[in-house]
Amino acid sequence: MSVYMEQPAVRVEGLTRTYAAGDQTVTALAGVDATFARGTFTAVMGPSGSGKSTLLQAAAGLDRPTAGRAWIGDTELSRLSETALTKLRRDRIGFVFQAYNFINALTVEENIVLPMRLSGARPDRRWLAHVVERVGLGARLRHRPAQLSGGQQQRVAIARALAMRPDVIFADEPTGALDTGTAAEVLALLRAIVDEHAQTVVMVTHDPVAASYADRVVVLADGRIVADMPQPGADRIAEHLASLGRAGRVG
Repeated sequence: MSVYMEQPAVRVEGLTRTYAAGDQTVTALAGVDATFARGTFTAVMGPSGSGKSTLLQAAAGLDRPTAGRAWIGDTELSRLSETALTKLRRDRIGFVFQAYNFINALTVEENIVLPMRLSGARPDRRWLAHVVERVGLGARLRHRPAQLSGGQQQRVAIARALAMRPDVIFADEPTGALDTGTAAEVLALLRAIVDEHAQTVVMVTHDPVAASYADRVVVLADGRIVADMPQPGADRIAEHLASLGRAGRVG
């Protein structure tokens, strides 16, 4: 496992996000502080409505917080214009979601390199070949996304995220729509790219088994971090989430 003591890949400080819901104000994040080291795999968990996806979106620059700050490396996101923020997300962040957002008229290879084409960057063919081999897509590059299984499509999404050599990959429930066996293959792949390439992965998940692949588990409830555990194992994760439910914090 590669953990560097340099500038963290991601950091958030006092992160707060509120929403208007009718005549009420809903607090999705309530002053969250967190640091995600380079070369680590972190799972973010919590009950429905705990703020875990909001944390990911604010840390990735997909949503502006109401208060607080977020950094990718040494770049503070709140200081960036929308244009600069879009460029940072394109060049320095990889995204893996349940919705793959592929263009079905393009081949697998064309979908993988599309973000680079849009940014005007020239694909590094050696790196791309390595990524494609690592995710097991060598025989599928000429296929269309609709011709692939769910697990193969998620591998394309991971390859697309890796293609730009991002500072961090944010994954939001990346195995939520997959069967157990396929999910295990995708999680093992994410684990491998952290171990073999010192990639940084921050993954939102509701699944204790998925979280057990990570180095660290951060648990949110009511918009706050209520636990931050070095890899505790699936059983302890499940017990901790169950204790939140018994305390009436699920919802």
